[in-house]
Amino acid sequence: MSNTTVQKSNFKKFLLLWGGEFISSVGGGLTSFGLGVYVYAKTGSAGSTALITLLAFLPMLVLSVPAGVLADKYDRRLLMMLGDGLSALGLVYILVCMYLGEASLLQISIGVTISSVFSALLEPAYKATVTDLLTKEEFSKANGLVSLAGSARYLLSPVIAGFLLSISDIRLLLWIDICTFFITVLTTAFVRKGLAAKPSEDKMTFLASLKDGFHTITSKKGLFLLILITSVITCFMGVIQVLCSPMILDFSDSKTLGIAETICASGMLVSSIFLGIIGVKKKHVLTLSISLALSGVGMLFFGLWENIVIITIAGFFFFSMLPFANNSLDYLIRTNIPNDSQGRAWGLIGFISQMGYVVAYASSGALADVAAKAYDNSVGRGSALVICISGGLLAVISLSLCLSKRIRSLEN
Repeated sequence: MSNTTVQKSNFKKFLLLWGGEFISSVGGGLTSFGLGVYVYAKTGSAGSTALITLLAFLPMLVLSVPAGVLADKYDRRLLMMLGDGLSALGLVYILVCMYLGEASLLQISIGVTISSVFSALLEPAYKATVTDLLTKEEFSKANGLVSLAGSARYLLSPVIAGFLLSISDIRLLLWIDICTFFITVLTTAFVRKGLAAKPSEDKMTFLASLKDGFHTITSKKGLFLLILITSVITCFMGVIQVLCSPMILDFSDSKTLGIAETICASGMLVSSIFLGIIGVKKKHVLTLSISLALSGVGMLFFGLWENIVIITIAGFFFFSMLPFANNSLDYLIRTNIPNDSQGRAWGLIGFISQMGYVVAYASSGALADVAAKAYDNSVGRGSALVICISGGLLAVISLSLCLSKRIRSLEN
Protein backbone atom coordinates (compact mmCIF):
# COMPACT_ATOMS: atom_id res chain seq x y z
CA MET A 1 0.00 0.00 0.00
CA SER A 2 2.76 2.44 0.95
CA ASN A 3 4.63 1.78 -2.32
CA THR A 4 1.49 2.63 -4.33
CA THR A 5 1.03 5.83 -2.35
CA VAL A 6 4.59 6.94 -3.02
CA GLN A 7 4.15 6.35 -6.76
CA LYS A 8 0.91 8.35 -6.84
CA SER A 9 2.49 11.20 -4.91
CA ASN A 10 5.50 11.31 -7.23
CA PHE A 11 3.36 11.28 -10.35
CA LYS A 12 1.38 14.22 -8.99
CA LYS A 13 4.65 16.06 -8.41
CA PHE A 14 5.62 15.25 -11.98
CA LEU A 15 2.30 16.65 -13.22
CA LEU A 16 2.90 19.89 -11.30
CA LEU A 17 6.42 20.15 -12.69
CA TRP A 18 5.10 19.35 -16.16
CA GLY A 19 2.44 22.04 -15.84
CA GLY A 20 5.08 24.65 -15.15
CA GLU A 21 7.13 23.55 -18.14
CA PHE A 22 3.98 23.57 -20.30
CA ILE A 23 3.37 27.22 -19.43
CA SER A 24 7.04 28.01 -20.03
CA SER A 25 6.86 26.32 -23.42
CA VAL A 26 3.89 28.48 -24.44
CA GLY A 27 5.72 31.63 -23.37
CA GLY A 28 8.89 30.62 -25.18
CA GLY A 29 6.86 29.90 -28.31
CA LEU A 30 5.37 33.40 -28.23
CA THR A 31 8.83 34.94 -28.17
CA SER A 32 10.19 32.62 -30.83
CA PHE A 33 7.28 33.33 -33.20
CA GLY A 34 7.35 37.06 -32.55
CA LEU A 35 11.08 37.46 -33.04
CA GLY A 36 10.95 35.40 -36.25
CA VAL A 37 8.27 37.67 -37.73
CA TYR A 38 10.01 40.82 -36.43
CA VAL A 39 13.43 39.93 -37.87
CA TYR A 40 12.05 38.75 -41.23
CA ALA A 41 10.01 41.96 -41.56
CA LYS A 42 13.10 44.07 -40.85
CA THR A 43 15.58 42.17 -43.07
CA GLY A 44 13.58 40.13 -45.62
CA SER A 45 16.27 37.46 -45.28
CA ALA A 46 15.84 33.81 -44.33
CA GLY A 47 19.49 33.83 -43.22
CA SER A 48 18.86 36.53 -40.59
CA THR A 49 15.83 34.66 -39.27
CA ALA A 50 17.90 31.48 -39.06
CA LEU A 51 20.66 33.35 -37.22
CA ILE A 52 18.31 34.22 -34.35
CA THR A 53 17.16 30.60 -34.16
CA LEU A 54 20.80 29.46 -34.08
CA LEU A 55 21.78 31.88 -31.31
CA ALA A 56 18.76 30.83 -29.24
CA PHE A 57 19.87 27.20 -29.53
CA LEU A 58 23.67 27.04 -29.74
CA PRO A 59 24.55 28.14 -26.16
CA MET A 60 22.07 25.61 -24.77
CA LEU A 61 23.73 22.90 -26.83
CA VAL A 62 27.33 23.82 -25.99
CA LEU A 63 26.56 24.13 -22.27
CA SER A 64 24.37 21.02 -22.08
CA VAL A 65 27.35 18.80 -21.29
CA PRO A 66 28.60 20.71 -18.21
CA ALA A 67 24.97 21.30 -17.21
CA GLY A 68 24.45 17.53 -17.27
CA VAL A 69 27.41 17.03 -14.93
CA LEU A 70 26.02 19.68 -12.57
CA ALA A 71 22.65 17.88 -12.59
CA ASP A 72 24.35 14.79 -11.12
CA LYS A 73 26.37 16.74 -8.55
CA TYR A 74 23.88 19.30 -7.25
CA ASP A 75 20.19 19.79 -6.51
CA ARG A 76 18.45 19.25 -9.86
CA ARG A 77 15.36 21.25 -8.89
CA LEU A 78 17.48 24.22 -7.80
CA LEU A 79 19.30 24.17 -11.13
CA MET A 80 15.94 24.23 -12.92
CA MET A 81 14.84 27.26 -10.89
CA LEU A 82 18.05 29.12 -11.64
CA GLY A 83 17.89 28.28 -15.33
CA ASP A 84 14.25 29.36 -15.69
CA GLY A 85 14.57 32.52 -13.61
CA LEU A 86 17.84 33.92 -14.98
CA SER A 87 16.96 33.23 -18.62
CA ALA A 88 14.43 36.08 -18.35
CA LEU A 89 17.34 38.54 -18.27
CA GLY A 90 17.94 38.21 -22.01
CA LEU A 91 14.31 38.97 -22.80
CA VAL A 92 14.35 41.97 -20.47
CA TYR A 93 17.38 43.30 -22.38
CA ILE A 94 15.56 42.98 -25.75
CA LEU A 95 12.45 44.61 -24.27
CA VAL A 96 14.44 47.57 -22.95
CA CYS A 97 16.09 48.03 -26.35
CA MET A 98 12.67 48.08 -28.01
CA TYR A 99 11.32 50.69 -25.60
CA LEU A 100 14.37 52.86 -26.33
CA GLY A 101 13.86 52.41 -30.08
CA GLU A 102 13.69 49.56 -32.58
CA ALA A 103 15.91 46.68 -31.46
CA SER A 104 18.65 45.95 -33.99
CA LEU A 105 19.58 42.48 -35.20
CA LEU A 106 22.71 42.67 -33.04
CA GLN A 107 20.76 43.58 -29.90
CA ILE A 108 18.24 40.78 -30.47
CA SER A 109 21.14 38.37 -31.02
CA ILE A 110 22.70 39.39 -27.70
CA GLY A 111 19.42 39.01 -25.84
CA VAL A 112 18.53 35.56 -27.13
CA THR A 113 22.10 34.40 -26.45
CA ILE A 114 21.92 35.54 -22.81
CA SER A 115 18.58 33.79 -22.36
CA SER A 116 19.87 30.61 -23.95
CA VAL A 117 22.97 30.48 -21.74
CA PHE A 118 20.91 30.28 -18.56
CA SER A 119 18.29 27.99 -20.11
CA ALA A 120 21.07 25.43 -20.61
CA LEU A 121 20.85 24.58 -16.90
CA LEU A 122 17.26 23.44 -17.32
CA GLU A 123 17.10 20.56 -19.80
CA PRO A 124 19.45 17.91 -18.27
CA ALA A 125 18.14 18.66 -14.77
CA TYR A 126 14.54 18.37 -15.97
CA LYS A 127 15.10 15.05 -17.74
CA ALA A 128 16.96 13.64 -14.73
CA THR A 129 14.22 14.87 -12.39
CA VAL A 130 11.60 12.99 -14.42
CA THR A 131 13.66 9.85 -13.84
CA ASP A 132 13.86 10.69 -10.11
CA LEU A 133 10.09 11.05 -9.82
CA LEU A 134 8.77 8.16 -11.88
CA THR A 135 9.01 4.40 -12.12
CA LYS A 136 10.04 2.65 -15.32
CA GLU A 137 6.42 1.68 -15.96
CA GLU A 138 5.38 5.36 -15.87
CA PHE A 139 8.01 6.56 -18.36
CA SER A 140 5.95 5.97 -21.50
CA LYS A 141 2.88 7.91 -20.35
CA ALA A 142 5.11 10.65 -18.94
CA ASN A 143 6.96 10.90 -22.25
CA GLY A 144 3.67 11.51 -24.01
CA LEU A 145 2.90 14.38 -21.64
CA VAL A 146 6.41 15.79 -22.02
CA SER A 147 5.94 15.72 -25.79
CA LEU A 148 2.63 17.52 -25.31
CA ALA A 149 4.33 20.27 -23.31
CA GLY A 150 6.98 20.60 -25.98
CA SER A 151 4.31 20.83 -28.66
CA ALA A 152 2.61 23.74 -26.89
CA ARG A 153 5.10 26.17 -28.41
CA TYR A 154 3.95 25.00 -31.85
CA LEU A 155 0.30 24.31 -31.07
CA LEU A 156 -0.85 27.21 -28.90
CA SER A 157 1.84 29.86 -29.22
CA PRO A 158 1.59 30.63 -32.98
CA VAL A 159 -2.15 31.29 -33.05
CA ILE A 160 -1.98 33.30 -29.81
CA ALA A 161 1.04 35.26 -31.07
CA GLY A 162 -0.55 35.86 -34.47
CA PHE A 163 -3.67 37.26 -32.82
CA LEU A 164 -1.72 39.41 -30.35
CA LEU A 165 0.47 40.81 -33.12
CA SER A 166 -2.67 41.91 -34.97
CA ILE A 167 -3.74 44.08 -32.02
CA SER A 168 -0.38 44.94 -30.42
CA ASP A 169 3.32 44.38 -31.09
CA ILE A 170 6.13 42.05 -30.09
CA ARG A 171 6.69 43.81 -26.77
CA LEU A 172 3.47 42.31 -25.42
CA LEU A 173 4.71 38.82 -26.35
CA LEU A 174 7.97 39.42 -24.50
CA TRP A 175 6.14 40.62 -21.39
CA ILE A 176 3.97 37.50 -21.35
CA ASP A 177 7.00 35.22 -21.74
CA ILE A 178 8.82 36.98 -18.89
CA CYS A 179 5.80 36.46 -16.62
CA THR A 180 5.72 32.72 -17.36
CA PHE A 181 9.18 32.35 -15.84
CA PHE A 182 7.84 33.30 -12.42
CA ILE A 183 5.14 30.60 -12.65
CA THR A 184 7.60 27.86 -13.60
CA VAL A 185 10.03 28.83 -10.86
CA LEU A 186 7.24 28.64 -8.27
CA THR A 187 6.04 25.20 -9.42
CA THR A 188 9.60 23.86 -9.38
CA ALA A 189 10.13 25.30 -5.90
CA PHE A 190 7.00 23.53 -4.67
CA VAL A 191 8.17 20.19 -6.10
CA ARG A 192 11.61 20.75 -4.58
CA LYS A 193 10.08 21.39 -1.18
CA GLY A 194 8.19 18.10 -1.28
CA LEU A 195 11.06 16.08 -2.72
CA ALA A 196 14.25 16.11 -0.74
CA ALA A 197 17.42 16.35 -2.79
CA LYS A 198 19.58 13.28 -2.53
CA PRO A 199 23.02 14.06 -1.12
CA SER A 200 25.50 13.71 -3.92
CA GLU A 201 27.81 10.76 -3.47
CA ASP A 202 29.63 11.69 -6.65
CA LYS A 203 33.21 12.60 -5.67
CA MET A 204 34.54 12.64 -9.22
CA THR A 205 36.10 15.74 -10.70
CA PHE A 206 34.32 17.60 -13.48
CA LEU A 207 36.48 16.05 -16.22
CA ALA A 208 36.15 12.60 -14.67
CA SER A 209 32.36 13.02 -14.69
CA LEU A 210 32.45 13.93 -18.37
CA LYS A 211 34.59 10.89 -19.08
CA ASP A 212 32.22 8.66 -17.14
CA GLY A 213 29.22 10.09 -18.99
CA PHE A 214 30.91 9.46 -22.33
CA HIS A 215 31.72 5.90 -21.28
CA THR A 216 28.07 5.41 -20.29
CA ILE A 217 26.73 6.29 -23.74
CA THR A 218 29.48 4.50 -25.69
CA SER A 219 29.61 1.26 -23.68
CA LYS A 220 26.63 0.03 -25.69
CA LYS A 221 27.50 0.39 -29.37
CA GLY A 222 23.85 0.35 -30.40
CA LEU A 223 23.08 3.25 -28.08
CA PHE A 224 25.93 5.39 -29.40
CA LEU A 225 25.04 4.55 -33.01
CA LEU A 226 21.44 5.59 -32.35
CA ILE A 227 22.62 8.91 -30.93
CA LEU A 228 24.86 9.57 -33.96
CA ILE A 229 22.09 8.77 -36.44
CA THR A 230 19.75 11.00 -34.46
CA SER A 231 22.11 13.94 -35.04
CA VAL A 232 21.73 13.43 -38.80
CA ILE A 233 17.95 13.24 -38.46
CA THR A 234 17.74 16.42 -36.35
CA CYS A 235 19.60 18.26 -39.11
CA PHE A 236 16.79 17.62 -41.58
CA MET A 237 14.10 18.33 -39.01
CA GLY A 238 15.74 21.63 -38.09
CA VAL A 239 15.33 22.83 -41.66
CA ILE A 240 11.53 22.99 -41.48
CA GLN A 241 11.67 24.80 -38.14
CA VAL A 242 13.77 27.59 -39.63
CA LEU A 243 12.26 27.89 -43.11
CA CYS A 244 8.55 27.46 -42.33
CA SER A 245 8.08 31.16 -41.51
CA PRO A 246 9.92 32.61 -44.55
CA MET A 247 8.10 30.16 -46.83
CA ILE A 248 4.60 31.14 -45.66
CA LEU A 249 5.29 34.83 -45.02
CA ASP A 250 6.42 35.05 -48.65
CA PHE A 251 2.79 34.82 -49.81
CA SER A 252 0.78 35.48 -46.62
CA ASP A 253 0.77 37.43 -43.32
CA SER A 254 1.72 36.69 -39.72
CA LYS A 255 -1.87 35.93 -38.64
CA THR A 256 -2.24 33.27 -41.36
CA LEU A 257 1.19 31.93 -40.41
CA GLY A 258 0.11 31.59 -36.79
CA ILE A 259 -3.12 29.79 -37.69
CA ALA A 260 -1.30 27.47 -40.11
CA GLU A 261 1.38 26.58 -37.56
CA THR A 262 -1.28 25.85 -34.94
CA ILE A 263 -3.21 23.55 -37.28
CA CYS A 264 0.02 21.77 -38.21
CA ALA A 265 1.07 21.34 -34.59
CA SER A 266 -2.35 19.94 -33.62
CA GLY A 267 -1.10 16.71 -35.16
CA MET A 268 1.42 16.55 -32.32
CA LEU A 269 -1.39 17.18 -29.83
CA VAL A 270 -3.46 14.25 -31.12
CA SER A 271 -0.49 11.88 -31.03
CA SER A 272 0.71 13.10 -27.63
CA ILE A 273 -2.72 12.56 -26.06
CA PHE A 274 -2.82 9.08 -27.55
CA LEU A 275 0.64 8.27 -26.17
CA GLY A 276 -0.24 9.81 -22.80
CA ILE A 277 -3.12 7.35 -22.51
CA ILE A 278 -1.81 4.25 -24.29
CA GLY A 279 1.95 4.62 -24.68
CA VAL A 280 4.24 2.55 -26.88
CA LYS A 281 4.79 -0.76 -25.12
CA LYS A 282 6.97 -2.64 -27.62
CA LYS A 283 8.73 -2.46 -30.99
CA HIS A 284 10.22 0.92 -30.18
CA VAL A 285 12.90 0.73 -32.90
CA LEU A 286 10.36 -0.07 -35.61
CA THR A 287 8.08 2.71 -34.36
CA LEU A 288 11.00 5.15 -34.37
CA SER A 289 12.05 4.24 -37.90
CA ILE A 290 8.61 4.34 -39.50
CA SER A 291 7.43 7.52 -37.74
CA LEU A 292 10.55 9.45 -38.76
CA ALA A 293 10.30 8.22 -42.35
CA LEU A 294 6.68 9.37 -42.52
CA SER A 295 7.74 12.72 -41.07
CA GLY A 296 10.10 13.06 -44.02
CA VAL A 297 7.22 12.40 -46.42
CA GLY A 298 5.23 15.13 -44.66
CA MET A 299 8.13 17.58 -45.14
CA LEU A 300 8.30 16.73 -48.83
CA PHE A 301 4.65 17.61 -49.43
CA PHE A 302 4.93 20.62 -47.10
CA GLY A 303 7.11 22.50 -49.57
CA LEU A 304 5.79 21.31 -52.93
CA TRP A 305 2.97 23.81 -53.49
CA GLU A 306 2.30 27.42 -52.50
CA ASN A 307 -1.10 26.45 -51.14
CA ILE A 308 -1.91 27.05 -47.48
CA VAL A 309 -4.42 24.17 -47.32
CA ILE A 310 -1.92 21.59 -48.63
CA ILE A 311 0.79 23.07 -46.41
CA THR A 312 -1.32 22.72 -43.25
CA ILE A 313 -2.38 19.15 -44.09
CA ALA A 314 1.23 18.10 -44.75
CA GLY A 315 2.36 19.93 -41.62
CA PHE A 316 -0.31 18.21 -39.53
CA PHE A 317 0.94 14.85 -40.77
CA PHE A 318 4.58 15.79 -40.10
CA PHE A 319 3.90 16.84 -36.51
CA SER A 320 1.64 13.86 -35.78
CA MET A 321 4.59 11.52 -36.33
CA LEU A 322 7.05 13.32 -34.04
CA PRO A 323 5.64 12.21 -30.64
CA PHE A 324 5.89 8.55 -31.69
CA ALA A 325 9.53 9.09 -32.63
CA ASN A 326 10.34 11.08 -29.47
CA ASN A 327 8.59 8.57 -27.23
CA SER A 328 10.44 5.59 -28.68
CA LEU A 329 13.79 7.38 -28.76
CA ASP A 330 13.45 8.55 -25.16
CA TYR A 331 12.51 5.05 -23.97
CA LEU A 332 15.41 3.35 -25.79
CA ILE A 333 17.92 5.80 -24.34
CA ARG A 334 16.50 6.19 -20.83
CA THR A 335 16.23 2.44 -20.14
CA ASN A 336 19.83 1.85 -21.23
CA ILE A 337 21.44 4.37 -18.87
CA PRO A 338 22.02 3.88 -15.10
CA ASN A 339 20.04 6.31 -12.95
CA ASP A 340 23.08 7.81 -11.21
CA SER A 341 24.53 8.79 -14.60
CA GLN A 342 21.34 10.22 -16.08
CA GLY A 343 22.33 13.89 -15.80
CA ARG A 344 25.78 13.71 -17.37
CA ALA A 345 24.58 11.18 -19.95
CA TRP A 346 21.63 13.34 -21.07
CA GLY A 347 23.93 16.34 -21.32
CA LEU A 348 26.25 14.48 -23.70
CA ILE A 349 23.36 12.91 -25.60
CA GLY A 350 21.77 16.30 -26.10
CA PHE A 351 25.07 17.76 -27.31
CA ILE A 352 25.77 15.00 -29.84
CA SER A 353 22.26 14.34 -31.12
CA GLN A 354 21.34 18.00 -31.48
CA MET A 355 24.45 19.02 -33.38
CA GLY A 356 22.26 18.40 -36.42
CA TYR A 357 20.12 21.36 -35.42
CA VAL A 358 23.21 23.59 -35.35
CA VAL A 359 24.04 22.57 -38.92
CA ALA A 360 20.45 23.20 -40.00
CA TYR A 361 20.14 26.56 -38.24
CA ALA A 362 23.52 27.72 -39.52
CA SER A 363 23.04 26.67 -43.15
CA SER A 364 19.37 26.35 -44.09
CA GLY A 365 18.63 30.08 -44.19
CA ALA A 366 21.69 30.76 -46.33
CA LEU A 367 20.83 27.81 -48.61
CA ALA A 368 17.30 29.16 -49.07
CA ASP A 369 18.65 32.61 -49.99
CA VAL A 370 21.12 31.03 -52.44
CA ALA A 371 18.43 28.80 -53.98
CA ALA A 372 16.18 31.81 -54.46
CA LYS A 373 18.89 33.70 -56.33
CA ALA A 374 20.02 30.68 -58.34
CA TYR A 375 16.54 30.01 -59.68
CA ASP A 376 15.59 33.73 -59.83
CA ASN A 377 12.76 33.07 -57.42
CA SER A 378 11.52 34.39 -54.07
CA VAL A 379 13.07 33.55 -50.71
CA GLY A 380 9.89 31.63 -49.87
CA ARG A 381 10.23 29.26 -52.82
CA GLY A 382 13.93 28.85 -52.11
CA SER A 383 12.97 27.83 -48.57
CA ALA A 384 10.39 25.37 -49.96
CA LEU A 385 13.01 23.70 -52.16
CA VAL A 386 15.38 23.16 -49.22
CA ILE A 387 12.52 21.73 -47.13
CA CYS A 388 11.54 19.25 -49.86
CA ILE A 389 15.10 17.96 -50.30
CA SER A 390 15.54 17.60 -46.53
CA GLY A 391 12.28 15.68 -46.21
CA GLY A 392 13.30 13.17 -48.85
CA LEU A 393 16.67 12.56 -47.20
CA LEU A 394 15.04 12.20 -43.77
CA ALA A 395 12.68 9.50 -45.06
CA VAL A 396 15.49 7.47 -46.62
CA ILE A 397 17.87 7.62 -43.63
CA SER A 398 15.14 6.89 -41.06
CA LEU A 399 14.23 3.59 -42.71
CA SER A 400 17.79 2.35 -42.12
CA LEU A 401 17.33 2.41 -38.32
CA CYS A 402 15.35 -0.83 -38.12
CA LEU A 403 18.01 -2.61 -40.20
CA SER A 404 20.69 -2.23 -37.51
CA LYS A 405 21.05 -5.23 -35.20
CA ARG A 406 22.88 -3.12 -32.63
CA ILE A 407 20.06 -0.62 -32.41
CA ARG A 408 17.43 -3.36 -32.26
CA SER A 409 19.33 -4.92 -29.34
CA LEU A 410 18.47 -1.88 -27.20
CA GLU A 411 14.91 -3.22 -26.89
CA ASN A 412 16.23 -5.92 -24.57
